[in-house]
Amino acid sequence: MNRIEKIKVGISVGDINGVGIEIILRTFEDARMLEICTPILFASNKTIAIHKKELNINTQIQGIENVTKAINSKVNLVNVWNENVAIDFGKETKEGGKYAFLSLQAAVKALKSNEIDLLVTAPINKHNIQSDDFNFKGHTEFLEANLEGESLMILMTDEIKIGLVTGHIPVQKIAETITPELLIKKVNILYNSLIQDFGIDRPKIAVLGLNPHCGDNGVIGTEDDEIVKPTLEKIQAEGKLVYGPYSSDSFFGSESYKNFDGVLAMYHDQGLAPFKALSFGNGVNFTAGLDKIRTSPDHGTAYEIAGKGVANNNSFKEALYKALDIYKFRKEYNELAQNKLAIRK
Repeated sequence: MNRIEKIKVGISVGDINGVGIEIILRTFEDARMLEICTPILFASNKTIAIHKKELNINTQIQGIENVTKAINSKVNLVNVWNENVAIDFGKETKEGGKYAFLSLQAAVKALKSNEIDLLVTAPINKHNIQSDDFNFKGHTEFLEANLEGESLMILMTDEIKIGLVTGHIPVQKIAETITPELLIKKVNILYNSLIQDFGIDRPKIAVLGLNPHCGDNGVIGTEDDEIVKPTLEKIQAEGKLVYGPYSSDSFFGSESYKNFDGVLAMYHDQGLAPFKALSFGNGVNFTAGLDKIRTSPDHGTAYEIAGKGVANNNSFKEALYKALDIYKFRKEYNELAQNKLAIRK
């Protein structure tokens, strides 16, 4: 795609004791990245300076008063906090969660007000970020509560896109959560996202079964026969190319996923385990279904290597590329829709 347009990319830095700031700085060590977007970090000059010194990274940072002052061809930084904060690489601390939230909060505020065009988030720790202000299971739930629309977590590479019917919920609650209404909603979000965010005119979607072997005709559970199959038949009757349920134990190993534009998994690990086995280090998490675009790398804070200067920034870089691609596709889709509406009038 044409990456000449300077899109304003907001970036939240995640847990300050993890690898988030390192992978951000490593990404923009390559000056060519500044030719495709204008990055705006939400953090602190002091905190970034500590990371640069400890990790021996020379990425130049341009401090700005606010987002409207962002400079093209610079890595811009809005100071969200000014106090000195102790960095304890590789440790889960209260401060790590506090400043991860402050960064995210400021970035989402800018996103909602259209001061930035899209958001790329560095990894948070879902435990230490919890507070009176952040009572969510992760980024996805927080964004859904603060933006318009209903969310769908999509894990993706160029070859595969896996959406999740259920996300961060206990395994024991999965079966009772799967309803025809929820299935229809998640299929529609994935279907519409494949059209407007990825430029696929008539998406073909595979839906995985809930139980092993899709229940084996009721021997290993009845949900697939009683809920999933009838619901998919109803969706197919609308003309959508949605197929399944497929037994997940063989679906990925047989490379059946390559026959579809998107895959819908019933629960978190059913989708993420094979996805990370196929793509670890290069995958992207995209929050579909919302009025704003957010992507992130497919890994966590990686405390075990934080501060050692060995973090791989490929996934973060891919998250940035994918966000820019989605922005372009969605913009073109909306412009086409508006033109069609104008013609009808």
